[in-house]
Amino acid sequence: MATILSHSQLEQHQEKLKASIKPDLPTVLICFGTGCLANGAREVAESFKKEIEAQGLSIDVNIGFKTTGCHGYCENGPLVVVRPRDILYLRVKAKDVPEIIEKTIKKGAVVDRLIYKDVNTKEAIAQYHSIPFYKHQLRIALRNIGSIDPVSIDDYILRDGYSALARALTMEPEAIITEIEKSGLRGRGGGGFPTGKKWRSCRAVDSDVRYVICNGDEGDPGAFMDRSIMEGDPHSVLEGMIIGGFAVGARQGYIYVRDEYPLAVKNLQAAIAAARGMGFLGKNILGSGFDFDIRISRGGGAFVCGESSALMRSLEGKVGEPRAKYIRSVEKGLYDRPSVLNNVETWNNVPVIVLKGAAWYAGFGTKGSKGTKVFSLVGKVNNTGLVEVPMGITIRDLVEKIGGGVLGGKAFKAVQTGGPSGGCIPRELASLPIDFDSLTDAGSMMGSGGIIVMDENTCMVDVARYFVSFLVEESCGKCTPCRDGLPRMLEILTAITEGKGKKEDVRKLQELCDVLTYGALCGLGTSAANPVLSTLRYFMDEYIAHIRDKRCPAGVCKALITYRIDPEVCTGCTLCAKKCPQECISGETKKVHVIDESRCIRCGVCKDVCNFNAVMIE
Repeated sequence: MATILSHSQLEQHQEKLKASIKPDLPTVLICFGTGCLANGAREVAESFKKEIEAQGLSIDVNIGFKTTGCHGYCENGPLVVVRPRDILYLRVKAKDVPEIIEKTIKKGAVVDRLIYKDVNTKEAIAQYHSIPFYKHQLRIALRNIGSIDPVSIDDYILRDGYSALARALTMEPEAIITEIEKSGLRGRGGGGFPTGKKWRSCRAVDSDVRYVICNGDEGDPGAFMDRSIMEGDPHSVLEGMIIGGFAVGARQGYIYVRDEYPLAVKNLQAAIAAARGMGFLGKNILGSGFDFDIRISRGGGAFVCGESSALMRSLEGKVGEPRAKYIRSVEKGLYDRPSVLNNVETWNNVPVIVLKGAAWYAGFGTKGSKGTKVFSLVGKVNNTGLVEVPMGITIRDLVEKIGGGVLGGKAFKAVQTGGPSGGCIPRELASLPIDFDSLTDAGSMMGSGGIIVMDENTCMVDVARYFVSFLVEESCGKCTPCRDGLPRMLEILTAITEGKGKKEDVRKLQELCDVLTYGALCGLGTSAANPVLSTLRYFMDEYIAHIRDKRCPAGVCKALITYRIDPEVCTGCTLCAKKCPQECISGETKKVHVIDESRCIRCGVCKDVCNFNAVMIE
């Protein structure tokens, strides 16, 4: 691998790569993201290689072949895209490969049983970009993922990779920071702090040593945005960090990755080695006189280490605990030196801003939230996965146009945004634009980008209890509001869901929320009240039903529900009696069945298996 010593040599290398492209060559792209690998993508790839060889064909001569990062439509993996027609095949198995090669590669036909079928309209769609899940997205952060081999530096260079670095090294550091400021880029890790302002503050501190840090400790339940970028486009993160290092005057960078992300670590390590080999990391980068390198540090999976000061302490080999907020990391961060910490998605956006300009990037999004945002869309929605949309898209459009609506045709009830410290936004606010300020005003937050869709059968009191229980486990316990306040809040919520709630519990919860919001040491504690405050704000009727009426309207809290078989609907098929683990359902064939409530454990199996909707919850 030749070392690139100058901007002109990089351009020459790019031109050489572009000249080698065969635009009409049928090319197979197989998703090798974590989700697809778990569903058998590796076996599919091996089957393609064996079948290509068995048919006397050759990779790069008759067929192009790549394994890529996550395509986003994770629930339907393994995913295979065949170019140049961009045909997308879902849930591909190794046994499907001969048919794909025979029909699609050789004859240009489509294997109908493997293409997308719209769950609502039943329309069959073969082309990748015409599928609603992809059609309504705008990909900037995910611009390369699904198209490049993440461990091939040439693939990245072919798509203008490291061109932004070459440009940045010809600019004054102050000019780079100004460009980032004008773009309106805000931190994508949760806080939404203006990126350029953070960089400028760090550069202004008088110090001979500074650091740039990438926060890859993505701990929110259901979130996998940063993981997918690290796995699928690691060079974009490196390039952003190198540019950031040059802009603020740092010569060392660190990527802090949670230990549960082994593929991300592997691909980042390969990318760092390749970048060093070609001279994008190390001494005298592109002949500029600028020295910079990056190391990876693996975190132990503590949620609190997603907080900046706790993360830096962990990097230093200390216990990951936050420190007082009046100590600013841009002044005294890692090893008490000025430090810039941004998350994976933020760094990933930097190269494209430098290359295309601040005005181009600021042309997307809203007044206070520029650009796009990557979300993991999960929960009770037809299309789950990784999506990227312009800031300002409404909750309704995200759930209905991209998500395909709520599963099973049930009523949309709420979305929870911002991870365990975010809030729950009701269907009445479905027209709310998704941006930093709108979500905050609604009692939630952007967070790192997790969005959980909830339907009519979701109990909002139980949702609040679940997220508080998560935060209790993940709190470091350093400050009193978190250490004592969160467990007490969990006790109250648990009692309410068990039918032991008291009238004064609502007041106590609100008081505890105030203590956490204004008294906790770090962001985990100050935002921990959001799940409770937002459900109290929008779903007070459910709290009242649980406390006063001893009833769970959603039929979730076991202590507050009773299963009954409707005699007008029951056909006496006996299926519920056969499946009941407690054997507490009795009745003769073709006659109405009855549930013995004294033995019923409220597992819900009877309701799940009944084909006639005869089992009711009261």
